[in-house]
Amino acid sequence: MSANQELKFSDAALREYHEILGHYPTRQAALLPTLWIAQREFGWLPDAAQDYVAHLMELPPAHVRAVVSFYTMFHRKPVGRFLLDVCTNLSCRLRGADKIVECISRKLNVALGETTPDGKFTLASVECLASCGTAPMLQLNQDEFHENLTEASTLQLIDELASRDI
Repeated sequence: MSANQELKFSDAALREYHEILGHYPTRQAALLPTLWIAQREFGWLPDAAQDYVAHLMELPPAHVRAVVSFYTMFHRKPVGRFLLDVCTNLSCRLRGADKIVECISRKLNVALGETTPDGKFTLASVECLASCGTAPMLQLNQDEFHENLTEASTLQLIDELASRDI
């Protein structure tokens, strides 16, 4: 998305937004699913996207920004095609999450919060993904869990993802 590009939902996303509104008692209650639509449409939620959502939903921009900044699932900067969210809460740490983060960091030559130069991978840490019994674990792209990780299984996952066509 270029800086000069006007942000707006596609026709399909706008239809989805209007359908979502019908499921909630107020516009404010529909904010989270609307932000999901915006993130899917724009890839992340820059200020311009947040302003667009605020205008569309007739909400104060400050309210939308507060929600976006509160939830780690919303991205305020671009992320790679493969977002690797490693759980670094206590259970995962006790079972080796720090080693998994270090392994990924070495393999991809990125630090936490960074994206590879090719835009394929972003490494991040998150607090708790509610998978303590299968720690350490990571969430791939917010919808796929990889549990009981070892350095070997983590490297295998990265190699598999790297071989996918963009």
